[in-house]
Amino acid sequence: MMNENYTQFLADVKLKIKEAQLKTIVAANSQMLLLYWQMGNYILTNQNQQGWGAKVIELLSSDLKKEFPQLKGFSARNMLYMKQFAKAYPYEVIADFIQLELQLKNKENIEQPVLKAILYADLNQFEITQQPVAPIQNTDKQQNNITQQPVAQIQDDTFLQSILARVSWSHHVVMMDKEAHLGKRFWYMLNTIEHGNSRNVLAMQIESGLFERQIASKKVNNFERTLPKPQTDFANYLLKDPYIFDFVQATDKANERNIEDQLTNHITKFLLELGQGFAFIGRQVHFEIGGSDFYADLLFYHTKLHAYVVVELKARPFDPGDASQLNFYVNVVNDKLKTASDNDTIGILLCKGKNEVVAEYALKGYKNAIGVSDYQISKAIPNELISSLPQIEELENELRKDDEL
Repeated sequence: MMNENYTQFLADVKLKIKEAQLKTIVAANSQMLLLYWQMGNYILTNQNQQGWGAKVIELLSSDLKKEFPQLKGFSARNMLYMKQFAKAYPYEVIADFIQLELQLKNKENIEQPVLKAILYADLNQFEITQQPVAPIQNTDKQQNNITQQPVAQIQDDTFLQSILARVSWSHHVVMMDKEAHLGKRFWYMLNTIEHGNSRNVLAMQIESGLFERQIASKKVNNFERTLPKPQTDFANYLLKDPYIFDFVQATDKANERNIEDQLTNHITKFLLELGQGFAFIGRQVHFEIGGSDFYADLLFYHTKLHAYVVVELKARPFDPGDASQLNFYVNVVNDKLKTASDNDTIGILLCKGKNEVVAEYALKGYKNAIGVSDYQISKAIPNELISSLPQIEELENELRKDDEL
C-alpha cells in the first residue's frame, strides 16, 4: 500500500513542480513561498492520511533531486521546514494576518511605525489556536492530485495576499527557529518589510528580544506631556529599554568615555541598535555657554521625527541630577542648532540601571521631551585578559570571511 500510494504522491508532487517551472514561478519569492506552503500542506495531509513517518520526506527529497537535478530548495532539511511552515500557518491564521493588516491600514493619520506600537495590545491577545491543516486536494484515489480545486485556489490567493508572501524564505526559517509566538512573528515581519532588515539582522533582533524591549517594556519618559501627536507615539515607539550594546567590551573600571569611544568606533552597530532613522552628528559636541565650555556626549538627528536627539551616557545607575543635565543640553540644542523646519529636540539618557519610580519623579516638571533607558554591554573583562582576547575588528573580519563562503 505504501508503494502504490507513494508512487501517486510522488507523481503529484512532480506535476506541481513542473507547473511551477513552466510558469517561471519558482524564481519569484511569493510564488516560491506559495509552492513551499503547498508542499508542506501536502506532506502533512498525506502523512496524516497514509500514516507515513518522517522517512517519507527523505525519500521524497531524494526522488525530487533525481527528477529536478538543477532545482535547489528540496533538501530533506528544507522540506521539514516546509512542513513546519504549513503547520504554523494554516489558512485560518493567514486570514487573521490579512484582517489584522487591514485594520492597521485603516487607522488614519498615524505613521506606520506607530501602528505597530498600538498593535501590541492586539498582539498580546493574538494567540492563534492551530487548526487542522485544510486538505488541498481530493482524497479519492481517482482524483488524488494537487491540481487546484476552487477551495484550494481561494486559499492560494489568500496566501499570496498575506504578509507571509512578502518576506523571504530565509527570514521565515529564522522565525521558525527562533520565535514561536505567532503575534510576535507578525510584528517582526512588519518590521522586516519596513526597514529591509537582512536575515542576520532579524536573527539578532529576535535573540536580543527586540519586540520585548521596543514594544512590551514599560518605558520611562515624559513624551505624553511634551510632544504633540503623532510624535508622542512615534518617539515612544523608537525608544527601547534596555538597549543592547553587546559589541562593547568594557573593563571593570569602564567609564562613560571608554564606552562612548567604543560606541562611536562601531557606529554602524550602534545606529542599528538605536533603530531606523537615526543619523549620527557627533560626539562630545562642544557648546560655549556663558563663557564656559560644555560637551554633549552624543548628538543625532532623526530623519522621521525631524528632530535632534541628544544622548547622554552614564556608566552607573540613574541619578535625578542626570535629568537636569540632559535637559540643559536639550535647551542648548534647541537654541543653537534647531531651525524653523525642525521639531523640538528630544533627550535620551542611557544608564546602567534605574529605579523607575525615581526616574519618573525626576522627569516631572520638565517641558522638554526626555526618556530614560537602561543599556547592557558585554560582561566586564579584567584588564590583564584584554590583550589576550581577539578584538572586535578581528572578529568582524572573521565573520566577513564566513559570509563569503
